[in-house]
Amino acid sequence: ELVLKVRIQTPNLRENDFIEIELDRQELTYKELLRVSCHELGVNPEHVQKIRKLPNTMLRKDKDVARLQDFQELELVLTVSDKNSLFRVPTLSEQSGYNKKASKLTY
Repeated sequence: ELVLKVRIQTPNLRENDFIEIELDRQELTYKELLRVSCHELGVNPEHVQKIRKLPNTMLRKDKDVARLQDFQELELVLTVSDKNSLFRVPTLSEQSGYNKKASKLTY
């Protein structure tokens, strides 16, 4: 596994911590990096404008991803259309406290 540090680029926040993600070294593609990063950060992939390797390098293709090394820092740069729709809303079954059996009860 390749371990990377990823965060969302938000220059106006004081705390903007990285999270660590793991990618299978057999699947080091841009698409897989985007999928895993968005899933872990709860971001809709359609709202990612670019992925930046810090401090100043844009990742564009699979070869760029293949050159990454453990614990490199990446940022997801999001489009700034509608701030409310940038983050993925969890489905009912993903929300904590959701009881699948209770949802099937009929009265």
